[in-house]
Amino acid sequence: MLKSKVFVKKTRSGGVLKIVREHYLRDDIVCGWQPCEECEALAQDQDQDQAPDRAHLNDEPLSSSELCPQPHFVLPDTNVVLHQIDILEDPAIQNVIILQTVLQEVRHRSAPVYKRIKDVIHNPDKHFYTFTNEHHKDTYIEQEQGEGANDRNDRAIRVAVKWYNEHLKKSQNSDVHIQVILMTNDRKNKERAVEDGLTAFTCDEYIKSLAGNPELIDRLACISDATKEIESSKLIFTEHLALSKIQQGLKSNSYLQGTFRANRDNYLEATVWVHGEEGKSKEILIQGLKHLNRAVHEDTVAVELLPKEMWIAPSAVVLQDEGQVEEDGEDEQERLMKNATTKNFSKPTGRVVGIIKRNWRPFCGMISKSLIKESTRHLFTPADRRIPRIRIETRQAETLEKQRIIVVIDGWPRNSRYPNGHFVRSLGIAGSKETETEVLLLEHDVPHLPFSQAVLSFLPKMPWEITEQDLKERLDLRHLHICSVDPPGCTDIDDALHCRELENGNLEVGVHIADVSHFIRPGNALDQESANRGTTVYLCDKRIDMVPELLSSNLCSLRSNVDRFAFSCIWEMTHNAEILRTTFTKSVIDSKASLTYVEAQMRIDDENMIDEVTKGLRRLNKLAKILKKQRIDKGALTLSSPEVRFHIDSETHDPIDLQTKELKETNSMVEEFMLLANISVAQKIYEEFSECALLRKHPAPPPSNYDILVKAASSKNLIIQTDSAKALAQSLDQAEVPGSPYLNTLLRILTTRCMMQAVYFCSGMDTDFHHFGLASPIYTHFTSPIRRYTFFIKHLFNLQYSSKINYHVPHEKTALMKTVSL
Repeated sequence: MLKSKVFVKKTRSGGVLKIVREHYLRDDIVCGWQPCEECEALAQDQDQDQAPDRAHLNDEPLSSSELCPQPHFVLPDTNVVLHQIDILEDPAIQNVIILQTVLQEVRHRSAPVYKRIKDVIHNPDKHFYTFTNEHHKDTYIEQEQGEGANDRNDRAIRVAVKWYNEHLKKSQNSDVHIQVILMTNDRKNKERAVEDGLTAFTCDEYIKSLAGNPELIDRLACISDATKEIESSKLIFTEHLALSKIQQGLKSNSYLQGTFRANRDNYLEATVWVHGEEGKSKEILIQGLKHLNRAVHEDTVAVELLPKEMWIAPSAVVLQDEGQVEEDGEDEQERLMKNATTKNFSKPTGRVVGIIKRNWRPFCGMISKSLIKESTRHLFTPADRRIPRIRIETRQAETLEKQRIIVVIDGWPRNSRYPNGHFVRSLGIAGSKETETEVLLLEHDVPHLPFSQAVLSFLPKMPWEITEQDLKERLDLRHLHICSVDPPGCTDIDDALHCRELENGNLEVGVHIADVSHFIRPGNALDQESANRGTTVYLCDKRIDMVPELLSSNLCSLRSNVDRFAFSCIWEMTHNAEILRTTFTKSVIDSKASLTYVEAQMRIDDENMIDEVTKGLRRLNKLAKILKKQRIDKGALTLSSPEVRFHIDSETHDPIDLQTKELKETNSMVEEFMLLANISVAQKIYEEFSECALLRKHPAPPPSNYDILVKAASSKNLIIQTDSAKALAQSLDQAEVPGSPYLNTLLRILTTRCMMQAVYFCSGMDTDFHHFGLASPIYTHFTSPIRRYTFFIKHLFNLQYSSKINYHVPHEKTALMKTVSL
């Protein structure tokens, strides 16, 4: 059956365009219950290989619900999926029908929830079934005149529930009676469903009726009713403006849009960063509970500037929210805070009038048990002090009191001092290494779950060998005396080097980088997971790989005495480090030694060692010193960012000591050649792709950024010149005070904090390529593709073409490169 949808659209030129879209209705869409006799005939007519995949609902659904003891399937509406996704993800909730109407609405309203519900649907153990009601001839409905989109969708859901019940009645034996119940938190939708003779419950009613799963009650999202909120008690906060009014205010400059950033040390103070044109940002101070108006850290908010006479300075008072305080106590704290400010340093001050976009996420922390005995309402204290306490309802307070748990915010009523939320799950006993590590990773949004089978399926089958065809497409460099130099215990070896003397007296220097792109094809699950992780994360006792261990520590790692694929950047140089020629090629190498920095340094210093690898290291070290001097002469900064190393107990694997890493000449040697390779690659890809080369730049800081550095140096009677990178570098070299050996290091650390953030960009989008810190006119990242996805993109896009390798790059990866560039 064919239906037509007609739209009238106004064009930019003022004309009217009539759009007609065809909507196909079918009668062969199965219900998802495999014993269904009517659908069995349809399934036989269709592809037999696909038929089993369509039947996701359990043949004999069991029910532990006291409200509906007979076997049944649950059909939730859109709001239940949006707000109760934690409930739907629980293993106890099975045999759920998700309508196409619901899925489409969820997709438009919340991308994270849409992804989560899709993951649940794809889990075969959950028995969730997607029914395409919008294309079924008996369940598709058209929007009636005067009917809103939400009302039409609610009616479509009720029609689908009614169809399911009638359909299953025809298909069941007299002994089996399965019904479909509607789960909705919409009062009107429930009332109309009951009027239509349907069984309907709210999510609260249904979950509380599951006698066998009382723990699910704690995971119910707390959805506040705005009308009850106003009637129930005294209002603390003003109402947030509607989005339409906010947009009008932004256009008229009555309001400003920015990112809300809570103060870690003062819960009654925050700032809003308003991003202006050409990168100019403005900071607006927000003070006082009422002016903060229920904004949470990282929310996008609309603020209204207060009159200039009401502007104040940031408070020097440290205020921590110790729990529920009376209103007069709150006022007293605000008076104390304002008395500690100085008018002379006042800043633009405002108040939050509306929320444009919430940035709520699952929060880790601990429960603060209520002092009232038998109370089920408790306060949750997040690990991040910038997040307000959250009021949750749980019957497991005794058990959860000494555990780290995850809580989600559901809403923040105007009459509540704290937002309402619900318990999601426990992470473990507070203080244990495993639990605290999990909290650290979750709070910083580090993907750390094991790689899925879908990802692992794209790994090469073992044993893996280099084929004759591979050798034909690459330059064979296995005869060269290549070695790698890395920290102790490093197994994900990205880079290796060599240096040999040529017959003409010049030197050949090579930097060889692991060819990860040989094993990861664009767009597959392995590539998508690597892009999602973005980087390898190093903890004191373990690392979380960007790519599976088979690649990171084996097939891609440039280990010694095994053949490996690489991208090679090879220079012909004079003994004074003057580059005469540069070559880029895909290669096969065989590293002759995997050395630590200390081992490489010992080889260089030991005059008795005269093997080819050691000779190469000595030549590299000599050249590196020249290259470093050239960079510093151009104005490159040598800033201090001390690295530390953990000593781990061999039995318990707990950290037992911490020390600053001692840097050797070999550290600088490797660094210099990695920088040179990155610069050479940047020049090459810009030459090849002048409009779309992915580069990295470091903008020069504005003079005001140096104020804190200049002030700190002047307190010791030192002068820091900030006119240029070279003047700054020379000033730091001369900034020494007798008797203060660590002062120069501290000033260099402070200088690091004055710097701007280095950014990726596309060469066609900017004209200023300069890297301030390195004093280089052009720069990119190339040398760590095992550990950094942006480095991998350079390999995939740029050198694939520069090496003249025929390789298809899909449009999606081009879009991703643009995203990373920004």
